[in-house]
Amino acid sequence: MVLCIGEILADVIGAEEDKTVFKIYAGGAPFNVAVNLKRAGGNCGFIGCVGKDVIGDYLKEFAAAVGFDCGGVQTDAERNTTMAFVSHVNGERDFSFFRRDTADSHIDISEIDFCAEELNIVHLGSLLLADSDGAALAERIAARTKAAGKTLSFDVNYRADIFRCPREARRVYAPFIGRADILKFSEDELFAFTGEEDFDKAAGKVARDGALLLVTLGSRGSYYSLGHMRGFVDTEKITPIDTTGAGDAFMAAVLKELDGVALADADEGFLRNALKKANLAGGIATQHRGAI
Repeated sequence: MVLCIGEILADVIGAEEDKTVFKIYAGGAPFNVAVNLKRAGGNCGFIGCVGKDVIGDYLKEFAAAVGFDCGGVQTDAERNTTMAFVSHVNGERDFSFFRRDTADSHIDISEIDFCAEELNIVHLGSLLLADSDGAALAERIAARTKAAGKTLSFDVNYRADIFRCPREARRVYAPFIGRADILKFSEDELFAFTGEEDFDKAAGKVARDGALLLVTLGSRGSYYSLGHMRGFVDTEKITPIDTTGAGDAFMAAVLKELDGVALADADEGFLRNALKKANLAGGIATQHRGAI
């Protein structure tokens, strides 16, 4: 089973034809991953937190309808639900987060059994790292995951409007990049976090023995590195309507394939097949508005 932990929020997306009109969609990177994985037939749970407000109520109803295998969406009576305002230009999106001491950084993980036999992978959301409470929570999640001998998955998912200073973001992210068993970057994030302009040099800086490095390349597909195995996997050319959530759909497809599989046992054919499915999932996600 895969357990996703982290942000659940509302993507408030503006209409291209009328900038005064917005529509609310369920979102939050680890929640998107969990929903995609569960809908694809995977065994998946989710744990996150929303405020006691109308947006939180909507997200709890949405999550309940998905029917996760474990976990649930908690409610914080003192804090608001996070929102992300999303604008689009030619299918590409720009985020502006409404997030200051919001509920998603205050998840209660005391009742999670990280040693549960059926739990194989814990996928951690990175938005938690944007404030001290969330970063401390992420540290506890990562520590308990590793102590239990489970696979830690981490998607960098960098947001420039949350971390105004890239140097600070690199410092905060470093402990999680350095110990994740499954680590995902976009190509832009890879260059930004390594300071390299050459792809091979950049990938080499974050690749670790025994860990699976994944890099999404948009219309060019994706890249993988695990031990001596590395390579690019092409994808079908698709004209995007909305790229929100494409990386999360990609990640969900990869985790579904890896659930129950030891990274040490994954061969090149398995990895390439997994990324081929993940590329397709990411492409399909761009054909409609919203992250899910």
